[in-house]
Amino acid sequence: LKYTQSNSVCFAEGGQAIGVGAGQQSRIHCTRLAGGKADNWHLRQTERVLNLPFKEGLGRPDRDNAVDVYLSEDYEDVIGDDVWAKYFTEKPAPFTREEKQAYLSSLNTTILGSDAFFPFEDNIVRAKRSGAGFIAQPGGSVRDKQVIETANGYGMVMVLTGMRLFHH
Repeated sequence: LKYTQSNSVCFAEGGQAIGVGAGQQSRIHCTRLAGGKADNWHLRQTERVLNLPFKEGLGRPDRDNAVDVYLSEDYEDVIGDDVWAKYFTEKPAPFTREEKQAYLSSLNTTILGSDAFFPFEDNIVRAKRSGAGFIAQPGGSVRDKQVIETANGYGMVMVLTGMRLFHH
C-alpha cells in the first residue's frame, strides 16, 4: 500500500497480494474493488475451477480468460450450448452465485490492510464477504469503536498500526 495512490486497501493471502483497490474516491469503493479481485483469486483455487475439463492444447491465456468469464455473471459466454466445446471436453455446470457466496463465506484467513483508517463499518462487512479474518489499519477515526465492534462481531482480528500511508 505504501506505493499505491491513496485511498488504498489490499487483500493478501499466503504472503501475496490477491486484490488491490487504489485511487478511488472513497474507502468502501476501494474495498469493493479489491474484494472483487480477492474473490476471483479465491474462487480460482476451488476444486471446481481447478478441475475444469479444458481441451488439450488450449493456450494458457485462453484458459485464464475462460476461467474469468466462467466466474463472472457472463458465464454463458464460455459454457453456453453454442460455445462450450471451444474450451472444454465436456460442458461444465454453472458455478452459481449462491455456491460462490457459500464458498467465500467459509473463508477467514485473508488479511486486509488499509493505507488509512476505516471510517465506517461497511468496509469490515465487505471484507468479511471476501474471506478476511484479519485487518491492519492505522486507526484514528472518530468511529474506531464501531468499526472495532463490527470486526469483533465477526471474530476478526484487527490491529491498529498507527502507521498512516495516506498521501495527500
